[in-house]
Amino acid sequence: MKIGAVITAAGMSSRMGEFKPMLLLGAISTAQRIVSTLQQAGADPVVVITGNQAETLEHHLAKTGVIFLRNESYAHTDMFASARLGLAYLKDKCDRVLFTPVDVPLYTADTVKRLLQADGDMVVPVCAGTTGHPVLFSAAAIQRLLCYTGDEGLRGAVKEAGLTPVSIAVKDAGVLYDMDTPTDYAQMLAYHNNQLLRPVLDVRLSREADFFGANTARFLSLIEETHSVRTACERMGISYSKAWMLLHDIERNYGAPAVLRKRGGKAGGASALTEEGRKLLDRYTKFDAACKAAAASLFEDYFGDKNL
Repeated sequence: MKIGAVITAAGMSSRMGEFKPMLLLGAISTAQRIVSTLQQAGADPVVVITGNQAETLEHHLAKTGVIFLRNESYAHTDMFASARLGLAYLKDKCDRVLFTPVDVPLYTADTVKRLLQADGDMVVPVCAGTTGHPVLFSAAAIQRLLCYTGDEGLRGAVKEAGLTPVSIAVKDAGVLYDMDTPTDYAQMLAYHNNQLLRPVLDVRLSREADFFGANTARFLSLIEETHSVRTACERMGISYSKAWMLLHDIERNYGAPAVLRKRGGKAGGASALTEEGRKLLDRYTKFDAACKAAAASLFEDYFGDKNL
């Protein structure tokens, strides 16, 4: 089952007074924390909707392997307008999609996994009687949400779609911490200091140097989807010149070209993965998933007593 995620991060952060996605939680930013949690839980792809300070945030997250979509009307639209962009992008690519705003970053990967174990078109975490984030939608639910044309945001879309949330009781108070004001941020920092340990595995292929990892895999997937190296660069926040350096590194180290490019300029050119490129992407994706599953099991063996 394919699981995707949408993080809305286009807002003005007016009540906070600072750009919320890049406020630090320990050694990493709010945005980095939430991306890492969703990826650890198995979400792939993760789509980040940018708007306010878009270039800054895209550069900040460029190495995390997420896909960027911009809400160009962020100053005049609500959060659901951003959510729609991500949900529309993933509706035909994933069986289920996690949705969360960037200012609710403290829930754990274990909480996300519990949501994924539940059945239902809409699944929500509930802690101490209060509903929080992230919210899990089925592909069928997303189709119904995207039909909404009212002005009551996500709540109105859920109501009109006739979705009845399946509530999953959790002890993870992180699902409730919403960072809107400096006071909220101070409370979040205090809570952050008591979070669980977690394994983070970065699987790369290497010869004399690394040449293929999660970001490279995401880049090839986007080329296959969009038929454009340039568009793939834009969605990952990397330069066109760097992209071709990555592709040349793959060819040199793997022994075969990964991308076939048909020349023709912006209007007529097109790119696609070669057969060897598709094989490499498929093998890496399966290998990466197997390594992370093994690491999760080993982590419980060696550090399970710390997750109390």
